Amino acid sequence: MNVMANVYDQVPSTGLQSKWIWFVILGVLLLICGGIAFGNLLVATVVSVYYVGALMLVGGIIHLIQAFQVRGWEHVLFWSLSALLYLLAGLFTFMNPILASAALTLFLAIALLAAGLFRVWVGLRLRPHKGWGWIVTGGVVTVLAGFVIALGWPVNSLWILGLFLAIDLVFQGWALIAFGFGIRA
Repeated sequence: MNVMANVYDQVPSTGLQSKWIWFVILGVLLLICGGIAFGNLLVATVVSVYYVGALMLVGGIIHLIQAFQVRGWEHVLFWSLSALLYLLAGLFTFMNPILASAALTLFLAIALLAAGLFRVWVGLRLRPHKGWGWIVTGGVVTVLAGFVIALGWPVNSLWILGLFLAIDLVFQGWALIAFGFGIRA
C-alpha cells in the first residue's frame, strides 16, 4: 500500500481544480503573446523598455511621496534626489527607448557575467559535495550568455531584450498550460 497516495487522497481540494481552464487559457494567451514577440523582436524590446520606464516613473513618484513623510532636511534631500533620479531615468526611457535598450542590454551583459562568475566560484567551493559540477556548469553557461551579449553590444540591443521577453512569455505559457492540465486530473 502506497502511504503517499493515501496522504494525497486526504488533502482537501483547494478550489484550484475547478479553475484549471483559466490557467490553460492564460497559458495559451501568453503563448500567443510570445509568438507575437518572436515575430518582431524590436517592438518587443521597445515594449520591455517602456515597461521598465513606467516602473521607474512609479518608483520616482513613490520616492517623492516618501521624501515628504520623513523628518529632517538631510532625509528629505536624500529621498528627493532618489526620486529625481528615478523620474529622470523613467523619462529617458520614454524619450529614447533605443538608447535605453542599449544601456539595459549592457547592464544585462554585466549582470550575467557577474552572476555567472559568482556561480562558478560557489560551485567550486562546493566541490566535495555531490552535484557541484551542475552549479559550475550553470555558472559557465551564464558567463557565456553575458559574454555573447557583451560581444554583440550595442547592435544586439535592438533585439536581445525582446528575445528574453519572448522566451519568458513562451515558457510561462507552457508552464501555465501544464499546470492547468495537471490540476484538472
